[in-house]
Amino acid sequence: PFDRRRAAGAVCARARCSHRQLQDYFLTTPFVQRVESGEMTGPEFYQRLVADFSFAGTYAEFCLVWSDIFTADDAMLALTARLKGQLPRYLLSNTNEIHYRFILERFPGVVDLDGHALSYEIGAMKPDCRIYEAAAAKFRLAPAATVFIDDILANVEGARAAGWQGIVHQSARRTRAELTKLGVAGI
Repeated sequence: PFDRRRAAGAVCARARCSHRQLQDYFLTTPFVQRVESGEMTGPEFYQRLVADFSFAGTYAEFCLVWSDIFTADDAMLALTARLKGQLPRYLLSNTNEIHYRFILERFPGVVDLDGHALSYEIGAMKPDCRIYEAAAAKFRLAPAATVFIDDILANVEGARAAGWQGIVHQSARRTRAELTKLGVAGI
């Protein structure tokens, strides 16, 4: 789970903008999407915020405040750990290089997955079918035999449109129950 408001508060505390101005900026400019689809690098994104809002901090400081939005879903991390060796487990994420490095440093359970397919490397974001197709090709997955889990319905619908099975994540308990219905045992 993540809360972008935490990052907005930390950015605004070191820049010339209000929360509302920063939210409007991200809603009306393509920069977050560009950095998450790999069209813009992390340093370019940082430079854009420095230019547009006079962010007063180094790139390293920006990376920390921009990334300190995540909390661990310990129940889901435990569920993925129980699946280790039983089924391959992959991360398919809309993310950027800044957040990805932060997550790898802070959440070792993510590092332990069998592979990662990342929007900024692939050049497409969920729910675009291209990201699912790229992940299927990268990991040699048969779409009909692949289960995609996400807390955003549109992303699950995108996976289903690509031929995958999908589960809308609401809680680890419910996701476990849905996986059990699909024949995943011992979790």
